[in-house]
Amino acid sequence: MYLTHTSNKTQGTLFFSHQEVSEISSFREKTEAGDFLTIALNLQENQQVIINGVAYVFPQFSIIPLVANQVFKFERAEQITIWHYTRDFYCLVDNNFELSCLGLLFSGFSGNLFLKLDENYVKKLELLLQMFMEEFKTRDTIQTDMLQILVKHLVIITTRLAKEQYLSDKVYEEDKFDLIRQFNLLVEYHYKKEHQVQFYAGLLNKSPKTLSNVFAHFNYSTPSEIIQGRIINEAKRLFLYTNKSSKEIAYELGFSDAGHFSRFFKNATKQNPSELRKSQSL
Repeated sequence: MYLTHTSNKTQGTLFFSHQEVSEISSFREKTEAGDFLTIALNLQENQQVIINGVAYVFPQFSIIPLVANQVFKFERAEQITIWHYTRDFYCLVDNNFELSCLGLLFSGFSGNLFLKLDENYVKKLELLLQMFMEEFKTRDTIQTDMLQILVKHLVIITTRLAKEQYLSDKVYEEDKFDLIRQFNLLVEYHYKKEHQVQFYAGLLNKSPKTLSNVFAHFNYSTPSEIIQGRIINEAKRLFLYTNKSSKEIAYELGFSDAGHFSRFFKNATKQNPSELRKSQSL
């Protein structure tokens, strides 16, 4: 089952795939990857998922948020339920810092957030699945509002799971966690031109050291690694889903020297662009 819905008001899109394989790649190729976030649910047996070139086990009865520009491929996509939603379809940036598009909250977390589902959460998500499928069938003036409510419910469930399983031993300080969200949001806006932590620290009225300490407290990558990772993920998307040259991509991502960009890319990925493209075409 492959379903999409577009908001008439914002033109934001929700993409829903359940036991479907053929449409996932084409959707990613046609959509600006930086503009949407993904939540994937596995209720069947363990399988492999490749995220940014690294293979992981996607366990049965688990869910994972995949943040902006992560390149991923499932071993058996027809067994996975996937929600993609663009930022202009659903974002609560100005309303609730915990639910601000989800990806902006967990982008940069050290490791991938494979979240285990107990029996209670499995039942909740199975019910939510049915509600999504039913709502897609209902064509009326409030369909967008209802789908946004369901996405919000999904985000709340995923956020609660992440806090329970990854932050239970941390002192939860709203202002510090909100700082992470704000930093990630600023990186989304400026990463193609601004590559230095000092720029973002200045916008947040914090020192680079303060940012580093806050991110380390919550087991996040360093601010510098988050910026670099965002650039690399976008570069991978452009190399894999467009025919742009390395030089064109370098300039698009704020590098005035294509050679500098190539060295930056190879240091980060251990591959040059031609090797990346060749490996994905096999």
